[in-house]
Amino acid sequence: MSATIHRLDARDTPPSLDPMVRLVAGDMNMVNAAILDRMQSQIPLIPELAGHLIAGGGKRMRPMLTLASARLLGYTGNRHYRLAAAVEFIHTATLLHDDVVDGSDLRRGKRTANLIWGNPASVLVGDFLFSRSFELMVEDGSLKVLKILSNASAVIAEGEVNQLTAARRVETSEERYLDIIGAKTAALFAAACRIAAVVAERPEAEEAALDAYGRNLGIAFQLVDDAIDYVSDAGTMGKDAGDDFREGKATLPVILAYARGTAEDRVFWKAAMEGHRAGEADFEQAVALIKSTRAIDDTLARARHYAQRAIDALGGFAGGQAKDAMIEAVEFAVARAY
Repeated sequence: MSATIHRLDARDTPPSLDPMVRLVAGDMNMVNAAILDRMQSQIPLIPELAGHLIAGGGKRMRPMLTLASARLLGYTGNRHYRLAAAVEFIHTATLLHDDVVDGSDLRRGKRTANLIWGNPASVLVGDFLFSRSFELMVEDGSLKVLKILSNASAVIAEGEVNQLTAARRVETSEERYLDIIGAKTAALFAAACRIAAVVAERPEAEEAALDAYGRNLGIAFQLVDDAIDYVSDAGTMGKDAGDDFREGKATLPVILAYARGTAEDRVFWKAAMEGHRAGEADFEQAVALIKSTRAIDDTLARARHYAQRAIDALGGFAGGQAKDAMIEAVEFAVARAY
């Protein structure tokens, strides 16, 4: 594999997901058909609740990555359709569970399922979707695919538990934070890309390259999400601004602001992360401290570092429409903050 270099700053126009959407549009019709078929149940609440989230306007970025990776490799079969559906079911199940854990009210600009149907229904339908994802994996027949996606599911759960135990602990280290987002977000990005190389029967080196692409993209994506929680609004994010702050999540902007703050600032951060300073004025103070310590700038700088690593991971693949779309998807992931 001969490498080519693409710099993150090389584009003149704002990056977009549109090239990837166009690239996989026909394939996504097959994936959506599989999703619609497998979310059905004789229990009416299940498709009703699942459909609320699945049809809720998400980008479907993870299954699109499976499809785009398959295109990159020149795969012409159809196994990746159901596996992309399995990836989306895993993601949707984790969202249902996350909203219960976090007590969230908004998801993609809409009321969360747990707010409408209650926590028990959301948890149980999440379990149903996890089960459907494993049915799809088993039907594919590849033990290697099953190992990759089942391992990703376990790692995601570990990441969520790690985040839960780190909640309201402002002394959380940057290393632990990166472990958390590498598990709860990046693991599924990596698996979604890697399985395309398995079904295309490509060499291990190409599997590893696609894994690295997805993993670094996932880390960059989450870093940006955590930054814009302090600099955006509900209309832009599809969730309430400051949710992470009110939930006491020690994300990188907070970790950096705490480390760089004065003794008085640290007293504020400890009280805020413990839930004692959670009002609107407190959030405004948190935003001011984060900006004054350049915590947002440095969080986004780290996101750009991981984004460049994702792009570099594609260096050995031949150029073309698929590669261009996958590179632009990385650029879009970090450009959301600007």
